[in-house]
Amino acid sequence: MKVHGIVGKAKKKFKATTSSKHNLPVAENLLNQNFVSENPNTVWVSDITYIAALEGWLYWQ
Repeated sequence: MKVHGIVGKAKKKFKATTSSKHNLPVAENLLNQNFVSENPNTVWVSDITYIAALEGWLYWQ
């Protein structure tokens, strides 16, 4: 590698972007991981995706 000028790239350390140490209200967990529903359109779930881009972090749901 040295002869060809190739060097390793170190991976950046993980940085937490959220903090659970706050006094803000937190929504109650009504499903308790039970995602089975008797009727359609009664249980909805969501997720937020974080993607690193040149402009910074992109977020969408």
